[in-house]
Amino acid sequence: MTGSEAPPSFRLAYVPGVTPDKWVRIWNERLPGVPLSLTQVPAAGAGGVLLDGDADAGLVRLPVDRTLLSAIPLYTETTVVLIPRDHLVTAADEVSVGDLADEIVLHPLDDVLGWERLPGRPALERPATTADAVELVAAGIGVLLVPLSLARLHHRKDLTYRTVTDAPESRVALSWPEAAHTDRVEDFIGIVRGRTVNSTRGRQPEPTRAKGGKATGRQSGDATRRGTGGNGRTGTRTGGTGRGASAGKGRGKGGGTGGGRGSRPRHR
Repeated sequence: MTGSEAPPSFRLAYVPGVTPDKWVRIWNERLPGVPLSLTQVPAAGAGGVLLDGDADAGLVRLPVDRTLLSAIPLYTETTVVLIPRDHLVTAADEVSVGDLADEIVLHPLDDVLGWERLPGRPALERPATTADAVELVAAGIGVLLVPLSLARLHHRKDLTYRTVTDAPESRVALSWPEAAHTDRVEDFIGIVRGRTVNSTRGRQPEPTRAKGGKATGRQSGDATRRGTGGNGRTGTRTGGTGRGASAGKGRGKGGGTGGGRGSRPRHR
């Protein structure tokens, strides 16, 4: 339920690889009187940050605890294998998991791909972080499979990557505590979904005032009924994938905007 009292600022958490710059810029243009603060959090800890009240919403990696958190899937990232530039794999434009069967595949403790079965040969120890694993790849110790945005985040001149066609993928979503769906959260939902500045979806419109200054009590019920996908209200579950429809717009190269190559929208 959308709350009537909005906090004086909006706190947005985001996980490594996600770039919220475009949405932050639109927020600052539309709501210059409401400061937006950004906090980067580890992917595994994003849900806890939201539930502890340390952020109003977050750009997170699925899955999240759907009993306590609402989520709108935004886009799905392509998975790539990070390799040295002189590696044999660079001879191909893309590879399969089977092509990596003889490789030592590093599996950092903060992995976000959720493997059912790891490909290749395991390393003797798991690196603590993706950043540590990248260093090991540069040292020629193994290869690393990550979402495309993390490969770009940890870019090095001596490393490159290739698409892995049949690896698990990481989905990015906008999430917030189900019990704290405020007007400010709804404002940000509108921005990531591409709503216009004059859209009233999900918000309670101001009553129309007569000349004498009294409210007439009229409300634009149609605006509420025109919720996403015609479900009657913003945030209705669609196909069991989360609240609302996917906001992805194709395959994006980065983690933030969900546009261009490298991400794939989910159609439920």
